[in-house]
Amino acid sequence: MAFTVDIALVRDMVTTASEESVFALLADVPRSASCFPRVNRLVDLGGNAFRWEMEKIGIGGYTLQQTIYACQYRADKAVGKVCWVPVEGVGNASVEGEWLVKTDGAGTSVVLKTRGVLSVDFPAFLQIVLSPLIVMEFTGMVDRYIANLQIAFGTL
Repeated sequence: MAFTVDIALVRDMVTTASEESVFALLADVPRSASCFPRVNRLVDLGGNAFRWEMEKIGIGGYTLQQTIYACQYRADKAVGKVCWVPVEGVGNASVEGEWLVKTDGAGTSVVLKTRGVLSVDFPAFLQIVLSPLIVMEFTGMVDRYIANLQIAFGTL
């Protein structure tokens, strides 16, 4: 029987890039997604909805199934917010979140808030062992994403 892993993260950063250019990059889902590690494919579903197909992840001696989910994106430049909600019925995960972008002194403050729920197709008795490893893997990917975005912002 499968089990679920719930992961919630908040990350913030400050960059010297302008608010306008940072917002433009984050609101452009394919461009922003190109900074996220281990994306096998990003599929445009139309209407600013995208299906994320991640690479299979191996943890210890286990290979997890491929994580797939879809989100509908909305960008509101007036308030500096890019948000996404799950597209129901797609894949084995559900992801939601938001970017908050605002001018901060000579630079731009960027805050990421996200939550993901992943259905893991392994016996429930493995949950106690695998859940912390899955959280660690996801957290590491988000941290790499933030580092990659910092590099991209440096070229704006």
